[in-house]
Amino acid sequence: MNFQLPNRRDSLKTLAALGAAASSPLAFAQAKPITVGVIYVGPRDDYGYNQAQAEAAAQLKKMAGVKVVEEENVPETAAVQRTMTGMIAQDGASLVFPTSFGYFDPHMLAVAAKFPEARFAHCGGMWTEGKHPKNTASFFGYIDECQYLNGVIAGHMSKSGKIGFVAAKPIPQVLRNINAFTMGARSVKPGITTNVIFTGDWSMPVKEAEATNSMADQGVDVFTMHVDGPKVIVETAAKRGKMVCGYHASQAKLAPQAYLTGAEWNWLTAYTAFLEAARSGKPHPNFVRGGLKDGFVKPSAYGPAVTDAAKKQADGIKAQMMAGSFDIFKGPLKDNKGATVIPAGKAFKQTDLELEKMNYLVEGVNGSV
Repeated sequence: MNFQLPNRRDSLKTLAALGAAASSPLAFAQAKPITVGVIYVGPRDDYGYNQAQAEAAAQLKKMAGVKVVEEENVPETAAVQRTMTGMIAQDGASLVFPTSFGYFDPHMLAVAAKFPEARFAHCGGMWTEGKHPKNTASFFGYIDECQYLNGVIAGHMSKSGKIGFVAAKPIPQVLRNINAFTMGARSVKPGITTNVIFTGDWSMPVKEAEATNSMADQGVDVFTMHVDGPKVIVETAAKRGKMVCGYHASQAKLAPQAYLTGAEWNWLTAYTAFLEAARSGKPHPNFVRGGLKDGFVKPSAYGPAVTDAAKKQADGIKAQMMAGSFDIFKGPLKDNKGATVIPAGKAFKQTDLELEKMNYLVEGVNGSV
């Protein structure tokens, strides 16, 4: 799968602009009214990817002068083009959030060409300067920071030395999470291994349950994931007496005793950046990124099973991440085939675009791209 990158200048320019995006309620009240469209590939209450987006949309609805129109369960086909067209032509939306990975090309690009006055903000890493229209954009967060923290907790809590990751597709964003989770765990127990199973798509409940049971049979005792709706994995792991670190939103309600912590999105930060620019007539932010210190992501609250030692180590690393003094991806680092992917002395900051084209699994991961 192609994974296009913007240039560094534009990304840093947009990141800098984010600092001015947190406008006050008064500023929003004085801004011109706007209609915002939000499109989900699944249900808004999936305890996962779509729910995290919907929670941000719910906050937009509370802002003065903001009308939000939504549609859920829209497939990554020409159907989403019809939905976007309807939101703009019939509902008057001037800012549209097509939230699913597969909405970008060709669907969002096709509709953006037809409606050059509307703005489009896609959740993913696809926007490239000089290639894609200026009325389109990409936003994403450094949730691998929270997956690293998930791994730290998993490393402390695993008794078997085997942890598991149920993933949808081997795209860079997913590989980055798998690698961060593994590296977090191996910072606690260097010999721990991560079993990975790719289901092939974002929502495959039957395959997700099969993958969880298969890994449980192999001795995996702590799970995490990168799929749209973690519900099936969380519940299946809990039924098998295993522990779980969540993803996208909190799944603690589904398995209170088995849930250790999780990697959650706070998409309101990105949504607000695009909304503020649209309402004030500022240029459309084309490439928006942020991590823990920017308020884009956050860890779930710790579950009752998490030990004090685990909390102390994870909290200490989180503090370093918030201060910008902790690099996840630094050398020497080998992939799981033995090749050096980051040489000794080299470290990548989260803003380094090299990380957005990751195509390997690190040492300690049992699986292949």
